[in-house]
Amino acid sequence: MRRRAWALALALVALLSACGPGAVKEKPFIEEFLAMDTAMRLTVYGQGAGEAAGLARERVLELEALLSVTDENSDICTANRNGGGALHADTAALLERALALCGETGGALDVSIYPVVRAWGFTTGAYRVPEEAELAALLERVDYTRISLEGTVLTLPEGMELDLGAVAKGWTGDRLMELLRREGITSAIVELGGNVQALGSKPDGSPWRVAIRNPAGEGNVGVVEVVDQAVDQAVVTSGGYQRYFEQDGEIYWHIIDP
Repeated sequence: MRRRAWALALALVALLSACGPGAVKEKPFIEEFLAMDTAMRLTVYGQGAGEAAGLARERVLELEALLSVTDENSDICTANRNGGGALHADTAALLERALALCGETGGALDVSIYPVVRAWGFTTGAYRVPEEAELAALLERVDYTRISLEGTVLTLPEGMELDLGAVAKGWTGDRLMELLRREGITSAIVELGGNVQALGSKPDGSPWRVAIRNPAGEGNVGVVEVVDQAVDQAVVTSGGYQRYFEQDGEIYWHIIDP
């Protein structure tokens, strides 16, 4: 099989700093930390912002402990090792949604791709280009339609392993929006690597401005304005310029066509 990797949107996103007319004057509470193998930044405004941001950080770490494909104590790693088993409610809810997305995309997303991803070294750091025969054998284990999820009970065929990395941060962003609303927050933006999600608008009522980084050089290729009016607004991209390796003059990155 010839490996094909496509940058879905070619660039990660970065929140633009407020400047010029309409700049935010209210001082936010900012929580920065590393989780889910990426730098995260939560910017929360209003009364109780610090406490709400702290709860949001705890929620991210809680979900990471369940969804990580490399933490041997996580739900996903345990299920991969045991061929399934009972999942926590959060894990089961995300997997149910992910399987629906696999169907909606006709398998362009396939959460059973982990054996292939690991062969390339993208989760272990042991980068290499697998042989065609090895990839062909690994692809025999890739087929989301063979996954059985009954409530919170998962059953995997022998040799199949899951990786929810393609959907975990987006789903986590949704959970953070729910949490912040419960805490009475009306203005916030969360940056979970390439996933940027907005709650409300800036405190002055103006839209959030999210820059799309140029994947081939310096600067940005554009700016997207988002404001949460009726539903949460998110800007989500992925690119091959941070997680990649080079071998024999060829560059290989982590976005893989199953």
